[in-house]
Amino acid sequence: MTHPVTRIDDTVHQRVRLGILALLDPVKSVDFTRLRDEMGLTDGNLSRHLQVLEAAGFLSIDKGFDGRKPRTWVSITRDGRKALHKEIAALRELIASYDG
Repeated sequence: MTHPVTRIDDTVHQRVRLGILALLDPVKSVDFTRLRDEMGLTDGNLSRHLQVLEAAGFLSIDKGFDGRKPRTWVSITRDGRKALHKEIAALRELIASYDG
């Protein structure tokens, strides 16, 4: 049996990206501005993390308008949800195996 740490996904495990996926998991989608504010990030920092997660297939980004105001909506994909749940399971297993 391999150590639980070997099942941690580097793309998901990064603190901000893990937080983004966790925030998106229970909802259909979140507006970019709310996501930025909830995570305490700058626009550029959030954008970079979203690019990484989108490239991995873990979320989708939809741009549109609310009246004349541009809006960006972010949603977790099925693969993103699976990756998040696998990450949480690996972290639980890691914690359970800790003897300290």
